[in-house]
Amino acid sequence: MTPFAALHRADEPLLLPNAWDHASALALAGQGFHAVGTTSLGVAAAAGLPDGASAARDETLRLALALGTAPFMLSVDAEGGFSEDPDDVGEFARELAAVGAVGINLEDGLGPADRHAAKVTAVKSAAPGLFVNARTDTYWLGEGDEKETLARVDTYRQAGADGVFVPGLTDPGRIAALVDHLDGTPLNILYSPTGPGLHRLADLGVRRVSLGSLLYRRALGAALEAVADIRAGRVPRGGTPTYDDVQALGRRGTSSSR
Repeated sequence: MTPFAALHRADEPLLLPNAWDHASALALAGQGFHAVGTTSLGVAAAAGLPDGASAARDETLRLALALGTAPFMLSVDAEGGFSEDPDDVGEFARELAAVGAVGINLEDGLGPADRHAAKVTAVKSAAPGLFVNARTDTYWLGEGDEKETLARVDTYRQAGADGVFVPGLTDPGRIAALVDHLDGTPLNILYSPTGPGLHRLADLGVRRVSLGSLLYRRALGAALEAVADIRAGRVPRGGTPTYDDVQALGRRGTSSSR
């Protein structure tokens, strides 16, 4: 079992914050997180690209290259693998593993389950040590069909997935039932401010709790609140890292302006 896989079977669930660039990832790691994920929305939006459209493959790989040797474990949100060809997805996973990533998140987008299963199998063949978190969007994009959810997660597990991810699922009873059904396969739930908290999710048997794009969206919200305060003549609220704090998160070079 890899160290990253072991985090899914520790005494407490793996709380995985999601970064969108080098600085945000290093800042999160500086708060004591041993593993950090990326957010596909944040990576794509920061580059002016749409999320979920296979447009941010190069940006995702560049970020993995920048972070793969950092002193924390990196799991990469790869949308649907940036291709419908399982071999291409497997090759992308091999590139991620080569630069130091330890996990990959693959979403089915409610496309054919057998095609997504083929991607999972291709990734495990190309990069056997990479932790594959197979996501189904039955609750995120669909109507929360429990029967379809069970069928899809079973298909992905049989294809070699190390864990399954069901974003949008917040009902405690359904979460507990899915944990029982998975019989030891780690379940990843997306944190929702309106859903169960971290401790409650732990009690339900969830093994991984992702923050998705929440931190990126909160950062944008904080920026808008700060500029609104300044325009209104108020001192901006909330914490603000210093210039030197942020500069210390960089790996190379210095800036001549502030």
